[in-house]
Amino acid sequence: MNVLARDWWSFLLRGVIAVLVGIVTFLAPGFTLGALVILFGAYALVDGVLSIVAAWRASRSHEHWGMLLLEGVAGILAAVVTMAWPAITAVALVFVVAAWAIVTGVLEVVAAVRLRKYITGEWLLALGGIASILFGFLITIAPAAGALVIALWIGVYAFVFGIALIALGFRLRKWTREHHNAGSSSMPLPA
Repeated sequence: MNVLARDWWSFLLRGVIAVLVGIVTFLAPGFTLGALVILFGAYALVDGVLSIVAAWRASRSHEHWGMLLLEGVAGILAAVVTMAWPAITAVALVFVVAAWAIVTGVLEVVAAVRLRKYITGEWLLALGGIASILFGFLITIAPAAGALVIALWIGVYAFVFGIALIALGFRLRKWTREHHNAGSSSMPLPA
């Protein structure tokens, strides 16, 4: 059975966490910059660890794991940089968040292109990747925007990206059940 399809729950979990981050941001948009740093750092760390776990599982199954590992390392590095300097300025935080969003977005679009041969609904991962890239560019364009605006942008991004990951997780779960019953599991993991 394919690691990506078997780990459908990790997409679901990442999506739920992202949606919760979005909701918390909408409910309390007056978060201080310090709270934004902690919130982003925690999300990037969890996202990075889950991606590395998926890469490890893929490597054990002799499947392509490079992109997952790269995405995981990018998330963990973003978390470390964010947490190591909690007094980081708003502008520096904008560029850390933007770089992480653009890198992971590109990797997700590449993965979606590779998945299109094997499942329907791969556009959901591409949509999440495109949302990441757009978010990264938008906040790069306006780095001096106030923490409130940045918080709301993070909330919108997290919410949209989370919904896309949840939908992809359910599609992968469906694919796994259909192909498990059919005895087929030939969907390779994107590199």
